[in-house]
Amino acid sequence: MMGGDGRSPGGSGRAAGPIPPGALLDLLHVAAVVLDSNGRIVFWSPQAEEVFGYAAGEALGRSAVRLLVDDEDLELIMALFAEVMATGSSWAGAFPVRHKDGSRRLVEFRNMRLTNDHGEMFALGIAVDHTTLQRVETDLALSQRLIAQAPIGLALLDTELRYVMVNPALERINGLSAAEHLGRRPRDILPRLDSATIESGLRHVLLTGAPMLDQYIVGRTRADLDHDHAWSASYYRLEGPDGRVIGVANSVIDVSERHQAGIEADRARRRLALIAKASTRVGTTLEVQQTAQELADAAVPDLADLAAVDVLDALLEFRPARRADEDGPELFRALAVASAYPTDAASAADMVGEAAVYSADRLITRCVRTGRPVLVTRIGPEDMRRIARDSEAAATLRSAGAHSYLAVPLIARNEVLGAFDMLRARNPSPFDADDVLLAGELAARAAVAIDNARWHQSVRNVAETLQRSLLPGAPPRLPGLEVAAHYQPAQAAHEVGGDWYDIIPLPGDRTALVVGDVMGNGIDAAATMGRLRTATCAFADLDLDPHEVLTHLDKITGGLERYIATCQYAVYDPHRHQCRIANAGHLPPALAPAKGSPELLTLPTGAPLGVGGVPFETTTFDLHPGDRLVLYTDGLVETRHDPIDARLDALLRALDHPWRPLAESCLSLVDALRHPDDHDDVALLIAQAQPHAERPRSTDAPTERIGDDHGPARSIE
Repeated sequence: MMGGDGRSPGGSGRAAGPIPPGALLDLLHVAAVVLDSNGRIVFWSPQAEEVFGYAAGEALGRSAVRLLVDDEDLELIMALFAEVMATGSSWAGAFPVRHKDGSRRLVEFRNMRLTNDHGEMFALGIAVDHTTLQRVETDLALSQRLIAQAPIGLALLDTELRYVMVNPALERINGLSAAEHLGRRPRDILPRLDSATIESGLRHVLLTGAPMLDQYIVGRTRADLDHDHAWSASYYRLEGPDGRVIGVANSVIDVSERHQAGIEADRARRRLALIAKASTRVGTTLEVQQTAQELADAAVPDLADLAAVDVLDALLEFRPARRADEDGPELFRALAVASAYPTDAASAADMVGEAAVYSADRLITRCVRTGRPVLVTRIGPEDMRRIARDSEAAATLRSAGAHSYLAVPLIARNEVLGAFDMLRARNPSPFDADDVLLAGELAARAAVAIDNARWHQSVRNVAETLQRSLLPGAPPRLPGLEVAAHYQPAQAAHEVGGDWYDIIPLPGDRTALVVGDVMGNGIDAAATMGRLRTATCAFADLDLDPHEVLTHLDKITGGLERYIATCQYAVYDPHRHQCRIANAGHLPPALAPAKGSPELLTLPTGAPLGVGGVPFETTTFDLHPGDRLVLYTDGLVETRHDPIDARLDALLRALDHPWRPLAESCLSLVDALRHPDDHDDVALLIAQAQPHAERPRSTDAPTERIGDDHGPARSIE
């Protein structure tokens, strides 16, 4: 082992000065004694006093055998002395001597003959206390056996961080013999590890003396260049008995199994977290495309760098799908694309909403045909041709670094809906079997949500189509009255409702204006709405008062199982500029006069249609040229979070603006009042009185009528 100048005996270059002594001789307290040819002590080292107990003054000039040897051992020791002096041979062994304190002690000797320049002969004895020597030998043997047989890697490095000792375990770890280690540094031995960090840690220990324990190292050595391993390394500074720094010890434990278990546990935690996240984020609505996008978004960046969802177009449109045993291409419709970071690879995916035809040899086609995952651990040129849309997309994916591909089928109710396919580019790890299981779990959950959404969307489309078909067309030209109407279905994530409006021409230039709302949603609500609208038109032809029309509608609605409805029925007479209206549980209409502020008309609320047994009332109010009457359903103003009074005030504020054409006013009101999260449909009707010069010759009831034989009536002044 080298001294404090930083150079080892086998190192290159010469030492700048004398090498400081080692500490082993000091530890052994090696004594030197020289005898002349007569056996007298002529030299006595300071250590001899420690071994034999006599000071130099007590020993010099005296006979060694008389001073140190018992009588019983005189003959043997004299014979050994004579042999060394006569033949010049050395003698080594342990011999009992008499200590100054009177005790007999076993001392290890190395005896040899010396000759000076005058030809005089002397005997040199090198002596060590036998007990001390045995202890050192035992410690050294134990250390050597422990180091040689230890299952952990051990090394000693000098102060220049060059290996001076390596045990067999470290040879196996590093894949190099001890001889290949000696004189070299970690950077030379471990090129595939972070040797700069390792050497920095070793230098820190040399400088400070503070050990560094359990340093985590992951990488590859020459012992296994194909797989990563993990080690726990600890560094300790080595010092001699005098405190001189002589190097650093390095212990290395292979913890690859623990490391791999930690990786697996971490992956399991991330998988559970990803599944939990997907459970809350996928399927939040009943929109097919949004559900698909939620699935793609959930996969990046934890599972993939690029994810796409493609559904068989035939199933999306509820057309018969191709059988699994049939050949030929498949028509897919791209529903979602998501990337973990901005990348050109996203442009290589099919554009959302577009349809694409893929032949039977394409991987996505194979996935939906077999209903099984398709895993390409390392994408080759032929694989890329079967993944990418075309050669240009393949080049884009290659330049983006795409190296691994995974596609899993979307299966719901034993039917393959499409495929969930993913790519990795920046993520260096290829997809593996665990990723297949995770992607399959996500796809299974999302497929049910997508299937529910497509069925809901289909039913909703039918209901909306039915509802729109039952609503009137463009308003007719009416004497003395301009009318605009607007219907907006519920948001796509919810069912359509039973809101309706109607504009019915009546004799005498009069017009009936109707707005109603069947409580409930779906096809049944739309069908009920159609029946009530038809009945309303029939009763309007009978020229009944508004409260009478509602009475008849109440009887019809009472016969419809489970349904009730609200309704307002108004009749406008352009000659008298009056409007007569009855209300069945509906929100109050708004009156926006040509001059003045908008207001809500105070009408008897009435009971909803279908409740039965509650009379309705007709109310009369003036509607002069330029005045506007606004009839609407609750979907225009009601929200989940705001009081209805506040919303009605918002309606009046929206009406208190410079007037626009009626059709624009309808759209403006809907935009201003309808909340994006509203889940109800809206029917809105705005009627504006127009000048009407000629009064028809008829026997209509006088305007001041308060009641008649047909039922109650009232006026609004």
